[in-house]
Amino acid sequence: MGDALLEIKNLESYYGPIMAIRGVSLKVEKGQIVTVLGANGAGKSTLLKTISGIMDPEKGQVLFNGAEIQGQEPHKIVQHGIVHVPEGREVFPLLTVDENLSLGAYTRKDKLGVQRDREMVFDYFPILAERRRQEAGTLSGGQQQMLAIGRGLMLRPALMLLDEPSLGLSPLLVQEIFSILRRLNTDEQVTMMLVEQNARIALDLADIGYVMEIGRIVMDGNADRLMQSEDIKAFYLGHQEVGQRGERRWKRKKTWR
Repeated sequence: MGDALLEIKNLESYYGPIMAIRGVSLKVEKGQIVTVLGANGAGKSTLLKTISGIMDPEKGQVLFNGAEIQGQEPHKIVQHGIVHVPEGREVFPLLTVDENLSLGAYTRKDKLGVQRDREMVFDYFPILAERRRQEAGTLSGGQQQMLAIGRGLMLRPALMLLDEPSLGLSPLLVQEIFSILRRLNTDEQVTMMLVEQNARIALDLADIGYVMEIGRIVMDGNADRLMQSEDIKAFYLGHQEVGQRGERRWKRKKTWR
């Protein structure tokens, strides 16, 4: 592997007095899909918000292409080529599909390139082409998720951060969207970092996985190897075993390279 596109070193972030991220370190190489797994409250969304500038870290570094970006304003981080597709989609409901896509390209000046990328988005998400004049708030949840991803693609990002893209969607829609994410990674070389509770589909998509628990990385490694881990099977794939008091029991951190 080459140099990391994104490298996080000993990151700490707080919500008021509560430490939500506790010394997290990870890497994303160019061309990879990296997933961060964990239950609600594990710190996954906080991690993405800290990378994208929505939150400032208390300690640690966020390096993008070798340069420190932690603490920068979100619009500055977007200019570096990092796009955040938030949990819950957050499309602009009163604007049309076309208008939402145009806002995704607001920093770009190459009109022809923007038009080509709009057509590329429509190629991957044909339903958006059919509904391009429709207000985004009238779309289904799955269509809004497609629009949120398409809007992010309009920046032509170096790194796409995806927060719970499967949330609230039917299994068939989840399969469709994750299949498109795989094609975007393979055909368009879009590097991705996604946080997910759906461990099975996330690990099936990803190259590398990290598992968070109470703000810490407790396990990491090759996604195929993590899929075979007894801990992952126990806590995320339907074969959970609990200790005498009912608490989760993690074995010592494992790392595979």
